[in-house]
This record gives sequence, structure tokens and C-alpha cells, in this order.
Amino acid sequence: MPLTFLSAEHDAQSSPTDGPLPHGQPDHWRRPYRPGPWRVGGAAITLLLAAYLLLSAMIIAMAGPPSGASATAICAALAIAFALRLLRMGIWVSPRGLRRVGLVRTQTLRWREVEAVRTVQQPVKWLGLPRSVQGQALEVLPRRGEPLRPLVTDHSADFLKRADAFERAADVLEAWAAEHRTEGAGRRGEGSRRR
Repeated sequence: MPLTFLSAEHDAQSSPTDGPLPHGQPDHWRRPYRPGPWRVGGAAITLLLAAYLLLSAMIIAMAGPPSGASATAICAALAIAFALRLLRMGIWVSPRGLRRVGLVRTQTLRWREVEAVRTVQQPVKWLGLPRSVQGQALEVLPRRGEPLRPLVTDHSADFLKRADAFERAADVLEAWAAEHRTEGAGRRGEGSRRR
């Protein structure tokens, strides 16, 4: 079973104009970078904890009351859901728009709703913890409303100590935004000329 949320379906070196991948659908959401070792390691530890919880639930079910086994199994299921969501976090793109997947919330913007995608120097959270350090963040500016909270930074779980990978991912995301915003503007111009 392919785990598409673990692999970068779009090579960070390629341009957004490259054709669809042979194993991917043309309108499929892609994360244009690989999850970093910190994110994968955190998910692996969480899944290991879930395995111990499931084993404990089985032992409790054989030896004790079923309510204790049920509670332990529910904790294991929550740990598995947390690990999978942790692996999905990040910025995803498709020809339709840009999606920011957080731990509990997902925001999707169509390309026509995006004003700009750019890299800015600002204080960023170190591995998502309250501690802030000076770094770079990928900022998504919508045409209306507040900018999206940066999820992709050079100190996030995907790019900590991987500055080159952050720069490649930022370049690819900015290229996707530039290309698809101009395509949307061209289509809007053609529609207004037909009227």
C-alpha cells in the first residue's frame, strides 16, 4: 500500500509545469517536499507507543475487565490518529489551489484567492514549541483576510538543520503560486473579453 503522505509526489527540483506523475492523478493534492526526520521520528515514537497500548489492551482484555481494555484501545487509536495527522501536516498544492494542513485544522485556498506566496525573515517557533528564534517562514497572503499562520519554516519539524531543503521547497511553492495565479488571471481576462 503506497503511503503518499510520506513521499514527496512532486520533486522539489522540478517545476510546477511538469506533467502529472504516472502514478498520480492530475488533480491530486501533493506536498512538494519530503517530511523531515523530526516529523517522521515523532510519528514513529507515537506509533510505537500505540503498539504498546494495543498490546496492553489485549492483555487487559484477557485478564481484567473489558472497560479497561476498551479505554486502552481508544487511547491507542487516538495515538495512531495523532501520528498520521502529524505526518500529513504541511503545505499541499494542486492545480486547484493551496492547502495548509495543521494538526487540528485544514485551510484550503483556491489560487485565485492567493495574493502572494513569499519567504520572509521573522521570528519562528522552534519545532512548533513556544520558544521563538529568528528564521525564515513561507508566508501565504490571501487576497482577503489575514495571512495564513506560517506552518513551513526553516525551524519546523520538516526543515530543522535542512536549510537547502527549505529553500528548494519555498522555491517550488512560490513557482506553483506564480504559475497558477497567472493562469487564473488569464482565464478571468478571457471570460471578460467574451462578454
